[in-house]
Amino acid sequence: MITLFLLMPQAAPSGGGGLLGMLLPLLLIFIVFYFFIIRPQKKKEEERRKMIESVKKGDRIITIGGIHGKVVRVADTTVLVQVDDNTKIRFEKTAIASVQSKKSQEEKDTAATTS
Repeated sequence: MITLFLLMPQAAPSGGGGLLGMLLPLLLIFIVFYFFIIRPQKKKEEERRKMIESVKKGDRIITIGGIHGKVVRVADTTVLVQVDDNTKIRFEKTAIASVQSKKSQEEKDTAATTS
């Protein structure tokens, strides 16, 4: 009789939430990833794309390799950068890390001279 009692199928404990209880934590994790990782990265990439598209002749740039120079010519995917009096280097636009436009450079120069 005791062995018969032990062999009887046991009722499964109720999970309380079923499918919702399993999917809710995954949904919350996805929401957290979206707002703290994916969305800010998309914004940063969009700003970088706009910065690279707005490069024009006369802008001062810094490449991802740390080379500073002045843009001499802009093509579709490349820029020609003057790094010294007689030295010009052609770079892909994607190699640009930061851009200082002529206007912002002039504002910095005038602020430095008035101080």
